[in-house]
Amino acid sequence: MRLLYTLTMYLMTPVILYRLAARGLRYRRYLSRWRERFGFFQAPEMHDSSWVHAVSVGEVNAAVPLIEALMLKYPDAPMVVTTVTPTGSERVQKLFGDRVFHVYLPYDLPASVKRFLNRIRPRFAVIMETEIWPNLFITCRERGIPIVVTNARLSERSLKGYGPVRPLARRAIRCANFVAAQSPLDAERLRTLGAAVTRLAVIGNLKFDMPVPASLVANGTALRDSWGTRRPVWIAASTHEGEELPVLKAHSAVLQRFPDALLVLVPRHPERFRPVLGACRALGFSTRVRSEDGTADDRCQCFVVDTMGELLQFYAASDIAFVGGSLEPIGGHNLLEPAALGKPVIVGPHTFNTEEVAAKLIDAKAVLRVADEVELGAALIRLFTREQERSAMGQAAQHVLERERGAVARTVQIVEQVVAGQPVTV
Repeated sequence: MRLLYTLTMYLMTPVILYRLAARGLRYRRYLSRWRERFGFFQAPEMHDSSWVHAVSVGEVNAAVPLIEALMLKYPDAPMVVTTVTPTGSERVQKLFGDRVFHVYLPYDLPASVKRFLNRIRPRFAVIMETEIWPNLFITCRERGIPIVVTNARLSERSLKGYGPVRPLARRAIRCANFVAAQSPLDAERLRTLGAAVTRLAVIGNLKFDMPVPASLVANGTALRDSWGTRRPVWIAASTHEGEELPVLKAHSAVLQRFPDALLVLVPRHPERFRPVLGACRALGFSTRVRSEDGTADDRCQCFVVDTMGELLQFYAASDIAFVGGSLEPIGGHNLLEPAALGKPVIVGPHTFNTEEVAAKLIDAKAVLRVADEVELGAALIRLFTREQERSAMGQAAQHVLERERGAVARTVQIVEQVVAGQPVTV
């Protein structure tokens, strides 16, 4: 099975190169670093490095407190952080600068993986969430590099998606020294996939440990001051194709009740920036855009954020947060970022990627679920007229986060025990 998988990966190399070039046209700096995806890069002399892999922006944000904790735990070890997406790379460099060595994770080709490992020479690997790469995991096991899969999650859809390659996925995940699942449901699905029961436990979600820097709140306050403190402001974050039009319809309903209301619209992917901006203007909304106008003004009805890495400060500046990927069957995105800022949150019907977190927040009355744009508009109008309910939802969200904290400390303990060759006790 592994031989067939590897052969398929090599046969797909021309397609991989085409996709790499296409992405490079949008991200010039990514194009200049394409060789890293095949394990070719200049690295400082290092050995026994601490290696954390986080595929993109969301995983990087979740990994921040863990990376900081591991740097404190192993202060003399170089810290290597890998990503797959250029937006993830930008986030790492913005957050850590020269404190970490960033390189793109290589494609799962044996030769590329070996070149990569030869250059960073890790003491251990911490893999965030659902990144299971057979050749990478098997090569790490062959070299005696311990792997901890942390914040591990697996939706029912993803589990079914492994289909005919499940035997290979089983072999790969069994190379992990420990799998730290987010929730009991995730643990059960990971066990079904093949994770060894003796090396699997529910540790919790690292995102509950997300810190809220005072500077973030200050930046949000400054933004809000520039928009107007008395007007209603809501944010539609991480939206996908098929969601922006319903969001704009909901905003039309809000404007009928609150003519000075502002929508901050943050598409999930850069390729959506231009179409979303065009849709806002075509529908007649007074629209400004982050990259050209800087900020909204008092006449602005829609403010399109077409930059990356700024979402949190726009959450901080808003009264209500709608988290996208949930009106369409994408599975939802991170609900804990606005929750940590004490914002009332609204989601659509599809949150299967974050079902455990969503359930906890909904049970605590910190999150409202809506079926469509009609219910979204009605929920927004209701919350804008009920300040006390908004406040209660925000406080409930923060109480849930406080109750669920601790996954970072537990993960560091697991890494320490794995590196020492000790049985994991959590």
